[in-house]
Amino acid sequence: MRIVIFASLLLIALIYAAWKGGGPERTMVGIAVTIVIWDRILVGFGLVSYDSLDIGYLSLDVFGAAATLALALVAYRFWPIPVAILHALPLLAHLSRAADLSISPMVYLTMQVGSSWLLPPLLILATWHHQLRLKRFGSDPSWHVSWRSLPQDAAPRSPRRS
Repeated sequence: MRIVIFASLLLIALIYAAWKGGGPERTMVGIAVTIVIWDRILVGFGLVSYDSLDIGYLSLDVFGAAATLALALVAYRFWPIPVAILHALPLLAHLSRAADLSISPMVYLTMQVGSSWLLPPLLILATWHHQLRLKRFGSDPSWHVSWRSLPQDAAPRSPRRS
């Protein structure tokens, strides 16, 4: 039942962010969908193990942490920072499992997935705030750096042909 509730919340958040979100929110949708597909592949092929260090989920969590950290670095938003932290927390589960193999499989599982429950409400809130900024200011910049905002002499140019 918990999985159905989480999947429903995540689906609502992803649809709302894809429909009404700006660039960072939509990028997070892509990251989350990639993680969900990767998870389903791991489960579908029976590659999940909580009795020892789970390399499949370690790889997935490294991807999630790296992708959300990259998003946090370039997005003109605050919310990707806590999301990146939430995606880094499962790495602590893997580190704990690698350091102490006597850790309970249930504890290992909980450490891996517990923080993911915060993502759907955070993404919904972020998308809602994006919509508020659009209504209030008429625009809401998505990224720290934009090629359109560079002065003409600083914009990248194609090599000249002779």
